[in-house]
Amino acid sequence: MLHSPDDVRLLRRNRAAATERLRRDPAATPEELETAKRIKEGRPWFDGPVPMLPVAQLYAHDVSLPSTPPEADLLQVMWCPFDHVEARPRTALFWRASATVTDVLDTPPAPPIVQFDWYLPEPCLLAPEQVTEFPNPMELSKELQEQLGDVSRWETAGAAWDSRYAAAPQEFYLNELSHAPGWKTGGWSRWGLTDPIPRPCPACGDEMVPLLTIASSESGSSSDSWTPEEEQRDPTSLLMGSPLGNFTLLDIAGGYDLQLHVCPVSPDHPHTDLIQ
Repeated sequence: MLHSPDDVRLLRRNRAAATERLRRDPAATPEELETAKRIKEGRPWFDGPVPMLPVAQLYAHDVSLPSTPPEADLLQVMWCPFDHVEARPRTALFWRASATVTDVLDTPPAPPIVQFDWYLPEPCLLAPEQVTEFPNPMELSKELQEQLGDVSRWETAGAAWDSRYAAAPQEFYLNELSHAPGWKTGGWSRWGLTDPIPRPCPACGDEMVPLLTIASSESGSSSDSWTPEEEQRDPTSLLMGSPLGNFTLLDIAGGYDLQLHVCPVSPDHPHTDLIQ
């Protein structure tokens, strides 16, 4: 079903208004019902060029950007708002030197239609926070995986150990120490939908590294340890989106993440993506 970006944003505003009104009046207005019916009917196919949508704009002075080209300090990530290979949008990376970007558009070109409303990012600002994470347990050696199940080793960590995990200490590592949930640059690849698989560069064969994870939610972990301090102080800041914590209102393959990988040898080599 095809929709225009304006229709998607209108439907989102109506949904937000209806959610707020549910506290007082459970009935939707006639105008909202008519709008929802019209939008659900979709729009005809557009025979012409479709601009890519901006997904993220990241500066090297704010976040770590692996395999950044020389002189570049700005990464812009775009995608086509339609399914391509394996039910995912096609992504494009644009590395720039921010000082040379002088002709800035007030409003980027918008596609006349999008295939799914969950491919239209809701604009928001990032609040980067540097964290330390560790590989998924499936990437560890058999010996280390066995050590994760040894409760006595975890108990030596003192207050850092959560005794609620005593029956399944491996889950402590997975939830509290392994890969962080939400949007991130760098770090370790997330696995779970599949076991770890090689990610060779299509140009040179070197193993690729994670560049950017585009997440369906910031709250994908069963642990609160990854929640930023300001959000721990104000839990209501996470009460938006579907699921909760989905500030961009994106949905990757039904709640998964889209991970972009780049070649550590050359930024000129094509990037790859992975859904996990």
